[in-house]
Amino acid sequence: MSSSEAQPEMPEGYLGPQERFNELGLSVLSHTDAVVTARDNHFEIKLKSRGPIKVTHQLQSCKDEKDYSEFVFTQIKDGVVQFLIHFPLPGWYKLQVYALPLSDPSKSLPNVYNYLLHCTKALNPAFPFPKQYVQWKDGCYLYEPLNLCESTRLTHVKWRVLVPHAKQVAVVVDEEWNHLENKGGPIFEGSCNLNQYRGKDKKVTLNANFGDDESKYSTLLEYHIK
Repeated sequence: MSSSEAQPEMPEGYLGPQERFNELGLSVLSHTDAVVTARDNHFEIKLKSRGPIKVTHQLQSCKDEKDYSEFVFTQIKDGVVQFLIHFPLPGWYKLQVYALPLSDPSKSLPNVYNYLLHCTKALNPAFPFPKQYVQWKDGCYLYEPLNLCESTRLTHVKWRVLVPHAKQVAVVVDEEWNHLENKGGPIFEGSCNLNQYRGKDKKVTLNANFGDDESKYSTLLEYHIK
């Protein structure tokens, strides 16, 4: 599938950096032009941040304003803000980036940058990324798995995550707990068999314990095996 639609018109001042972008110490790392052609539907955009920030996003189709935000995964490591994008279909999309300093308690993040993305071909399967909970955005980083879906191998799923300040990290599905092993510092690794849940519409969560109470876990990520 491919797309050759004409570039949609955007309101003046909509594209590129917005009011708080420079103030937050953000800069563009991978794509300096706010209008980007993606010749593959698996795509990555990177920004740079000078200080600790929290970031969220919205991905919308320009054609019908449909929300595809679950097809974007945002994470930050070593000051690099990474947006992994799976475009489900060819066409034009708006990627809106929102950010605030990590120390700011506000739940409402201002819009800091807008991209107009043109996916010309969708040759790869596109699957939603795991849902990110609030505590995940506090410096966590996912190496694998980026998604669990009908096309992924579920017999021996490898996990590798960076979770600052965590005492324990576990993968939970149907009340079954699989604890990951601390590999030093904030890195946790492990593997588990999830094949028995294929086709059963199950939620798989990544959870972490941060405090003195060993029974309290916070949900960080939520996957869906359909």
